Amino acid sequence: MLGIILSGHGGFASGLEQAMKQILGEQPQVIAIDFPASASPALLTAQFEAALAAFDESEGVVFLIDLLGGTPFRVASTLAMQKPNREVITGVNLQLLLEMVPECDGLSSTEFRLQALVCGHRGLTSLVDEMGRDRDAEIVEGGI
Repeated sequence: MLGIILSGHGGFASGLEQAMKQILGEQPQVIAIDFPASASPALLTAQFEAALAAFDESEGVVFLIDLLGGTPFRVASTLAMQKPNREVITGVNLQLLLEMVPECDGLSSTEFRLQALVCGHRGLTSLVDEMGRDRDAEIVEGGI
């Protein structure tokens, strides 16, 4: 089974994990690792390595990270480049997590990455776009 390491600044990872569990239930292939202000890159590296050791990497591992260029991204990228079948995806959000985690069984890390990018882009929208109308077209006269 594809392993997923969820990480980000502050309590980002544990917050997303908690929301995911509320909706999907326990997901054993997901490990959340927070990066609080008091943590160091060395500690984060050790935590990522422990998480990697907990997975059977035969199907791969995907790092889902909050922010491009931040410490979690840089540490994950360094570890991802050390072995094949490891991917790093940034800009993760709850929409992506909820759609991709149940679908990851049988996907390679590369297939997961490709589907996650489509899913993530689809999940970023607005009320106006979803309603298919132009906000300026409905100017209300009067009022306070």
